[in-house]
Amino acid sequence: MAILIDSDVFIQAERGQFDIDAWLSSNTSEEFKIAAITVAELWHGVERASGAHRARRERFVLALCSKFEIVAYTERTAYEHARIWALLEKSGRTPGEHDMILAATALELGDGVATFNVRHFAAIRGLRVIEPQLT
Repeated sequence: MAILIDSDVFIQAERGQFDIDAWLSSNTSEEFKIAAITVAELWHGVERASGAHRARRERFVLALCSKFEIVAYTERTAYEHARIWALLEKSGRTPGEHDMILAATALELGDGVATFNVRHFAAIRGLRVIEPQLT
C-alpha cells in the first residue's frame, strides 16, 4: 500500500511552506506516488505562470515527475470515480472533481492520500487520509 501525494502538499513545498524532503525522510517505511490528476494540476500551475517563475515551477514539476511513480487513470479508476461521485452526490456533499479522481485512484489501489485538505476527503468512506506533519 502506497500514499498518493495531493497537489496541495507539493504546492506548499514549492512555496517553501513545507519541507517535503524532511517529511519523506521521516516516513521511509512508506511508498509515495503521484496520481495522474495531480500531475495535471501541477502542470496547470506551470502553464499559468510566466517568466522566471514559470521556469522554476517547470523544473520543480519535472523533478517530481522523475522522482515518483505516476499512477494512471484507468478504466477501474473511472468506475471508482463514478461510484464516489454518485454516493457523495446523493448525500449532498461533493468535493472537487480532482479530489474525487485522486480519491478514486487511491481506493482502486488500496492506497492512502496525503493532503493538507483533509476535509475535502473526509466524506469518502474507506479512504485513508494522512495530513503530512514533521515530527
